[in-house]
Amino acid sequence: VLNMYVDRDIDAKMPRTIKRPLPARVLLPREALAFGSLISVIGVVWAFTLSSLVGIVVAAGLFFHAGVYTMWLKRKTPFSVIPGGVSGGMPVLAGRVLGTGSIDLVGVLLALSVLLWIPIHILTFAMRYAKDYQAAKVPTFPAVYGEGKTRLVLSVSTVLAGLAMVFAVYLNGVQGFYLSASLVAVILLIAFAVFYSVFPSPKRNFLLFKAASLYMLASMLLVGLAG
Repeated sequence: VLNMYVDRDIDAKMPRTIKRPLPARVLLPREALAFGSLISVIGVVWAFTLSSLVGIVVAAGLFFHAGVYTMWLKRKTPFSVIPGGVSGGMPVLAGRVLGTGSIDLVGVLLALSVLLWIPIHILTFAMRYAKDYQAAKVPTFPAVYGEGKTRLVLSVSTVLAGLAMVFAVYLNGVQGFYLSASLVAVILLIAFAVFYSVFPSPKRNFLLFKAASLYMLASMLLVGLAG
């Protein structure tokens, strides 16, 4: 909600987001700010009641998403996806900390797998809605560096994200069906990303976006079920 408050001006310039509550005037900015602040505080406080370390991780996620990514870097650099990815990895790290009581290598690898997955999710989206971001004057990696380099980044990021996930699953002691299923999911996503990079098309771009989302959902479910 806080990011919608901060981005309400650019949301009003993009057809994809113009119907969100703030640009559509369903909510007033002060209402969104109050609600977003309230649920953020409640979430962080609740996390601290679980453990101080969980609270720190959750607070860090909020800081990177609302502060570093949304308020500071999103409108300045296409590399804002990096702190955005850091914030994306904090929930799974917080869950791991809650379960183990510490920040361990498995938790870091799971968070890293999300961080490295974020470019697949964001950059495919940025290419699909390039005109929207251009209208809002938000610098995206494809707009600044071109789609060729973007597809290369997608392929490399997919491989690294897959490796981080596989190592996390393996080090967590997952074996048998769940390990095999995780490997299959990683291999399929990497193959699709490389295929798209070599034979790009708008349709394949959107399919990769969807496939990446399904991959992350399936991978986290496999980790959870195996644990």
